[in-house]
Amino acid sequence: MSAPVDDHPTVAPAPEPAPVRSGDDHAGNGAGQRDRDERRDRASQSFWTLVVGVPAVFSVLRLAVEAGGELQTTLLLVANVGPVNLIAGFLTTAAQLVTTVLVAVFALGAVFAVSADGPAPDAAAVPPARRPLFARWADITPAWLVLASFLFAMVTWELLYLPLLLPAVAAAFQLTPERLHERLLPRLLLLLGLLAGYGWLVGPTVLDAWDQRDLVALSLLGASPLLACAVAGPLPRAVLRPLAPVTQTAVLVVLAWAAVPVITTPVLPLTVVTVTASTGGSEDVRGHVVAVDDVNMTILEARGGVRFVPVDRIEAQVLCPNEDELPRHRLRIHDFHVEDSLLEGLGRRVRPVHRIDAACRTPI
Repeated sequence: MSAPVDDHPTVAPAPEPAPVRSGDDHAGNGAGQRDRDERRDRASQSFWTLVVGVPAVFSVLRLAVEAGGELQTTLLLVANVGPVNLIAGFLTTAAQLVTTVLVAVFALGAVFAVSADGPAPDAAAVPPARRPLFARWADITPAWLVLASFLFAMVTWELLYLPLLLPAVAAAFQLTPERLHERLLPRLLLLLGLLAGYGWLVGPTVLDAWDQRDLVALSLLGASPLLACAVAGPLPRAVLRPLAPVTQTAVLVVLAWAAVPVITTPVLPLTVVTVTASTGGSEDVRGHVVAVDDVNMTILEARGGVRFVPVDRIEAQVLCPNEDELPRHRLRIHDFHVEDSLLEGLGRRVRPVHRIDAACRTPI
């Protein structure tokens, strides 16, 4: 008798699914996020190193230059010139340089960032590793610092260069005419109103610059508001790639070039001290007062060297202005000279420039 045939063949059991680990499906995204965070941290460190380290380096270099390169004189200045004096001196002499660099970095960085993030034929956006340095700095900079930089520039820049803040603000905050109003007619009316207010502010100065054939003032005062209407927005990818490294290098080169007069600017005020001579009569000592105690007044002479003058021989002391800052333009904006900042113009109204003492004109 034959064995019965099973009409239902045996089916092999299906393999059990492999256990799913919670981090596998997000491993790629997590690694990319960590990579972006690391780049952001490095960009933040480089930015804050520049902001904090440059003033400190400039202050030390200024002391060395002020001492004439002599070690003992440098140590004397370091021992008597406090950090508050260094910070105050740096802010008063290098405020324009620092704010100019920050404004340029924020304006160019915002343009580079929006250009790198925009759509392109070959890719949706530039990879984080290829984003321009200024764009990465703009990404990690808080909005309050950007706003504070522009406000500080507004009160420290010369009035002649203040119109350049208009295109800089438009680039840094990506302000376009379309953002004023969605409809064309109200947008045009708002633009005309803004241009009319600007014309009332600088119109007479522009006419004076035209009469004097001052092309620099005409370009700065006339072209800046027009440039502000077209500076925002993404750049073509073909323009961004060569423009970003060239512009960033140019800003750093200009920073180094403009730092030379900042480093050579004296840290201490220039004075002329009238001293009773040992042979009778009096002598004018021109230089910078480093320290004063019960015995001597330490003076860093303008012609070089350190002199210790007994305090009982001092007859008078005169504070001398810096005569090197001669005006180059004969233009004024509503009673403010174009080469004065808002702080300087307001200060001259409170304390007008006094007559230069004859002792300050003593030849070195």
